[in-house]
Amino acid sequence: MKWNKYKLKTTTQAEDFVSGVLMELGISGIQVEDNVQISQEDKEKQFIDYLADLPEDDGTAYISFYTEEDDNAEQLLDQLREKLKEAKSFINVGEGSIEKSTTEDVDWVNNWKKYFKSFTVGEFFIKPTWEEVDEEHKGMKMIEIDPGTAFGTGKHDTTQLCIKQLVEYVKDGDKVLDLGCGSGILSIVAKKLNASKVDMTDIDPAAIEAVYDNFKVNKLSMDNVKVEAGNVLEDEKMQAEFEAEQYDIVVANILADVIIPIAGIVDRFLKPGGVFISSGIIYMKEEEVKDAINNNSNLQLSKVVNQGDWRAIMAIKKLGKSEIRCIDFLLKKDQIQEDAVIIIGSDVNHIKKRSQNEEGRNHSYKRRRRQGICLYNR
Repeated sequence: MKWNKYKLKTTTQAEDFVSGVLMELGISGIQVEDNVQISQEDKEKQFIDYLADLPEDDGTAYISFYTEEDDNAEQLLDQLREKLKEAKSFINVGEGSIEKSTTEDVDWVNNWKKYFKSFTVGEFFIKPTWEEVDEEHKGMKMIEIDPGTAFGTGKHDTTQLCIKQLVEYVKDGDKVLDLGCGSGILSIVAKKLNASKVDMTDIDPAAIEAVYDNFKVNKLSMDNVKVEAGNVLEDEKMQAEFEAEQYDIVVANILADVIIPIAGIVDRFLKPGGVFISSGIIYMKEEEVKDAINNNSNLQLSKVVNQGDWRAIMAIKKLGKSEIRCIDFLLKKDQIQEDAVIIIGSDVNHIKKRSQNEEGRNHSYKRRRRQGICLYNR
């Protein structure tokens, strides 16, 4: 089906007035174009990370509206012109010229699918559900995705950054929390990396349905998997639930302006030594996110990686007292409390020595099967 598009040239001053006139004339949907800069308040409300530079605002605005191709719109246009003529006595409606064009009726909900093609990220082959697996990739770990209207095909740089970090950090049996799960792709990756439990949340109800569909198409059980709609920043009950779980990994692929407040509470959801993986961070927001992490005394900034203009920033929850942890990555001094005893061995499995502190108390060290660093906080 085709539509007639009418584009009216007016002024930014008259935008609201003209929009109201069109609604009175029975036009229910309009499109407004101008070069008015968005306010900082609106930017924060909409979680906008980046805006392209606009030309200087010269006061010109264009308002477009549509009618069906077969509709005779001349009467509507005559009424509109008359309304604009009357309004000139009290408001600057500008030129008031109207251009007509014809546009195709596009299925925007599904049109994006023609651009979503199979691709690989590390050991994973990610494909849309409507494509077949080629011979070249049959031996790889496969993820099938149909995000619907939820975010998360896996194609975006930020999602790929997260997938790579999940591959690096997730160990067998880990508990993973996915904040802003979208289609569920990162949780699917975690499950395929043998996470024992995965919890997800998203503010978009469409994401919940997409998660169930994508777990089903990937033949993954929903046992020990929970997904719920909600805002973790505002829902104290949800925060309490996550705090009670104590996750090994928390991943958030959202936007910098959301990650910044999350950084202030995420330590509550992590086990000591647990890893916070954050992405969705445009390069000019990197320092703000790092500052937010550094402002949380329980987190230690550990790594920043980039892909294109985007960043993933990792942090580790510092180890507190009374924990024994074996960590198979380089431990930094400021990741632990001052009174920790650190034992470094080439094979921690062989460490079963006893250490005696200044007061003469003995402390036993359990056997571990990992190489790395064993530390005991007394």
